[in-house]
Amino acid sequence: MSRMKNHFDNAPAPTANIGSMNGFDDEFTDIVDYILRITYRIWEGKQVGLCRDYYSQDCPVYTLAGMTIGAEEVTQNTLNTLAAFPDRTLKADNIIWGGDDEIGFHTSHLINTAMTNEGNSEFGPATGKHARIQVIAHCVIKNNKIIEEWLVRDNYSLVEQLGLEPTELAQQYAAKVPLPRFQEWYDAELIRVPQVTTTNKAKPPEASSNEALVLAALQNIWNAKMVGDVHQTYTENAKLHASANRELAGHQEIAEFYLSFMGTFSDLRVALDYSCEQANKEQGTDVAVRWTMAGKHNGGKLFGEPSQAPILIIGESQYHVVDGKIQEEWTVFDQLAILTQIYRARMHSQPPKDDD
Repeated sequence: MSRMKNHFDNAPAPTANIGSMNGFDDEFTDIVDYILRITYRIWEGKQVGLCRDYYSQDCPVYTLAGMTIGAEEVTQNTLNTLAAFPDRTLKADNIIWGGDDEIGFHTSHLINTAMTNEGNSEFGPATGKHARIQVIAHCVIKNNKIIEEWLVRDNYSLVEQLGLEPTELAQQYAAKVPLPRFQEWYDAELIRVPQVTTTNKAKPPEASSNEALVLAALQNIWNAKMVGDVHQTYTENAKLHASANRELAGHQEIAEFYLSFMGTFSDLRVALDYSCEQANKEQGTDVAVRWTMAGKHNGGKLFGEPSQAPILIIGESQYHVVDGKIQEEWTVFDQLAILTQIYRARMHSQPPKDDD
């Protein structure tokens, strides 16, 4: 069944057909075209009710700021966001995908989003300020509907650009009791990540796959703590664009990025949950990795005095690989949510006040 196009439908032109799209509306030429068109229609076109067409009724959307279930909640959240940021635009910097129409497509959608805060939002009263941040939406899609999504947004940078203080907001969020479904998922992930990871050093990949190369490098750097592998993994002038407006270049700065987390979180493990690759139109290969990090806040360079808080971070990274080395990386996670977890642990660890 195809959908009639309307005057809102100014999304990018369809790309050449890539693979089968059984179960999808006839108008979509491939999964990239699907993502581009539905994103434009819902956000720039403000046809928000289309969320009911493109999300399943039981679709979970995981974020560290909360968790939604189903098309109706996605619809309302989108309406809330557009009420606060009515001019929001979502520019697709890259879409890396894997899977197929039989098992389901996975899409890693790197978004450069700009917006002006004209209404009250989850962060407080309207500030009238403009902001631009990175977002990555990782969707699982089958039969024309998104059936699961992990959404990572650079909220720390967003609230800073809105003129707000991230630590103050994190303390406010920490005082709120999470919904039971979120807490259940959060607790399960803290248990899962150590169970599915190992500290063993990865063997060199047998296949000449850039995806395998990146996964081996991440295992060795994050879990085996072989941080020096940065020199073998990244080009000498590599760039890393990370959350909280971190712009890093070269082996030394990129190694320090890894070390700052390892020195802040003890028992740190990173589960490499999904990955895919595709040829870059200009040169090299693009690789996407969805990951989950778990550890304990033990002080160090980031996030203040140690709280011993269990910390969960969901994130997504995209890598541009040329001649077997990472030339550029985009990594997105919610640093505001990390602060919230730390402040929540501090609140719970404080002794009760004496009423006398």
